[in-house]
Amino acid sequence: MSQNPGLRAAWPTLAIMIGASVWGFVWYPLRMLAAFGLTGTASSAATSAAGCLFVLLLRWRSIATLRWHRVLPMLALAAGVTNVGFVWGAIHGEVMRVLLLFYLTPAWTALFAHVILHERLTGSSAALSALSLLGAVLMLWSPKLGVPLPANAAEWAGLAGGMGFAMSNVLVVKTSRVLPDMKPEMRTAVIFAGAALFGALASCLEPMSIAPVGEHLARVVLLVLALGVVLGSNNMLVQYGLARVPANRASIIMLFEIVVTALSSWLFAGETPGPREWAGGACIVLASLLSSWLHRAREAKPHDAHVSADASVMTHAQASRLDESAGARRP
Repeated sequence: MSQNPGLRAAWPTLAIMIGASVWGFVWYPLRMLAAFGLTGTASSAATSAAGCLFVLLLRWRSIATLRWHRVLPMLALAAGVTNVGFVWGAIHGEVMRVLLLFYLTPAWTALFAHVILHERLTGSSAALSALSLLGAVLMLWSPKLGVPLPANAAEWAGLAGGMGFAMSNVLVVKTSRVLPDMKPEMRTAVIFAGAALFGALASCLEPMSIAPVGEHLARVVLLVLALGVVLGSNNMLVQYGLARVPANRASIIMLFEIVVTALSSWLFAGETPGPREWAGGACIVLASLLSSWLHRAREAKPHDAHVSADASVMTHAQASRLDESAGARRP
């Protein structure tokens, strides 16, 4: 009985780690779909549509909280760019490099938050952005090319997906402010729907042969439905964890995805990062860790000022913010 409180406290952390692990492995079934003839953009559209349908069926009572606002199409578009960029890049590129480019979110988030949320761009935010960009430069620099730019379309897609992810995070916060009564799962449904619609439009630009898909139609349908259920469940699982774990700790736990991705890409794709990839990745991870530490320091100041009287309010505010950001994660 004495272990029960500890076990209950461990569940949210475990939920976030499971979510990070799923994101670290999800590239592999996407490549399976590509092997069956389904393009990356079509896979993005199909799996996102399945995830949206699953969330709506499971949380149908929350549909009543949906309200129209002009920020919703913007959120849907950002989610579409996020998902298509990550899926297409993971299918056609070196998974670890694509993921690290995707994780340049500290740089883009600081900029987007300044423009959209009117948050002051502090020196620490600028320094963290510079550190994450330095990581990208280290990773992408080539003695032959001499220019630290993505080497192929897949890496450009990962970079664009990361920018879309940062924009999604900022727009989710914006959505929570203008539509405070909207349930988190409905924001998730909007994100899935946007990814499905944008993926469907993008698939029109990517030719696909029907014959291979037709030969494996049953497997493709089953895999798409399974991915939709897994990603929808995973999103809600992570929301559960993020609503109960402090922001600084949660952001560190979510970096577990990079470890899982490195392991899975080595086991299933034979990809081994070189010294430059490790050095660049270390800078990007360090930027994320320092960002979480700064967030903790900022949260501690008002807590110290108001002592215990505002403790429950701070806890609720943290939970709300974490609950909001969970919906912005890529489908």
